[in-house]
Amino acid sequence: MIKVLYIALGGALGAGLRYLVSLAMFKVMGGEFPWGTLAVNVLGSLVAGFFWGLLGDTTGSQRTQALFFIGLLGAFTTFSAYALDSLQLFQDGRWGVAALNAVGNNAGALLAAVAGYALARSLVRGG
Repeated sequence: MIKVLYIALGGALGAGLRYLVSLAMFKVMGGEFPWGTLAVNVLGSLVAGFFWGLLGDTTGSQRTQALFFIGLLGAFTTFSAYALDSLQLFQDGRWGVAALNAVGNNAGALLAAVAGYALARSLVRGG
């Protein structure tokens, strides 16, 4: 039961952070492209990769997994919103923007996870 509480706490933090990042991206970049969803998916993947690399072969304790990876990052990143954004862009006939959104989220998130992991591993090894 304690694990569920850690997930809930992390999820609440992640959802709040996701909203703030999305709001900031909308204010900075406008609403023609779903920049907020792209930003949280790429940033969340970078952070996930970094901490995965920092922790080595393990993701830490069960509490760390529950709070951070499942709760916080699970609520912060949002591939379901990305899929819906892409679908809406396709339905609006904005095929190029929809394709850019799909490539940006998938490639950007994967590259960010790799970069975060590599950065953490270089810090663990001392440079």
